[in-house]
Amino acid sequence: MIKTRFTEMFGVEHPIAQGGMQWVGRAELVAAVANAGGLGFITALTQPTPEALFNEVKRTREMTDKPFGVNLTILPAINPPPYAEYRRAIIESGVKAVETAGYKPEEHIADFQQHGIKVIHKCTAVRHAVSAQRMGADAISIDGFECAGHPGEDDIPGLILIPAAADKITIPMIASGGFGDGRGLAAALALGAEGINMGTRFMATKEAPIHQKVKEQLVANDERATDLIFRTMRNTSRVARNDVSQEVVKLERGGAKFEDVKHLVAGARGRVVYEGGDQNHGIWSAGMIQGLIHDIPSCEELIHRIVRDAEEIINARLARMTSQLRQAAE
Repeated sequence: MIKTRFTEMFGVEHPIAQGGMQWVGRAELVAAVANAGGLGFITALTQPTPEALFNEVKRTREMTDKPFGVNLTILPAINPPPYAEYRRAIIESGVKAVETAGYKPEEHIADFQQHGIKVIHKCTAVRHAVSAQRMGADAISIDGFECAGHPGEDDIPGLILIPAAADKITIPMIASGGFGDGRGLAAALALGAEGINMGTRFMATKEAPIHQKVKEQLVANDERATDLIFRTMRNTSRVARNDVSQEVVKLERGGAKFEDVKHLVAGARGRVVYEGGDQNHGIWSAGMIQGLIHDIPSCEELIHRIVRDAEEIINARLARMTSQLRQAAE
């Protein structure tokens, strides 16, 4: 059993979180993660209205009596979603954990905490993590360059980013981006994190509410099978490499602006990928961890395997290496 400040703060058995994922973070997956002892997050903006989010929380509670939370990603937009209304739905639903990400979360963090909700803020840079800690976040998720979705613009991989953040952060911190097995969990703990956050790896589980062909594609892909789009627009996003992402990259190299690729990157097209299984229909998120995904287990099988393997590395392999070094010195 691996106990950390993260497991104690959020009342979970294992130091593993399932972060918010557009179109994927639904009740089926979140409840499965919770029942397996991890901390799952419903993705608020996957739900079309705040009322629908409230009902999705209720639906999740029908599947688990374990802790789970809601992800609220705040992004600047010409016509932004009604964030305050989503926030109110989260508060009224009674969940006790929220993962925030994105732009200026101060008012959200303050409101959540006034209602007894613990907040994990996801960051892609040490300076952002320090800022979130100053704002009063209860915990940090530090997101390395390997991640799916938005890795920021600094291009700092986890091996550097995690310990650099650990040097500056005093609140609990979990590591995100490039995690999917026990080796990753053991490494994250060694680097100063108190758990791991996984997205892409949870997509390749039995309970993930996406098409089987997408799950099989994740198994077939290797660590090179991603593209970075929107680089020229300073809004980098890591997605699964396919015909559409390659076209976007090509157009960007030719000087394309967002309006020129908007029809290719529409979120509705990505949703069709998850629902219909045609991985070339649109843009869909996946991280470099694809190279370490070799099967499609249940969430329970996956989480228990990760923890078991991490414990073996920490308790047996490292202890054995230490003993050998001691004997050699003598």
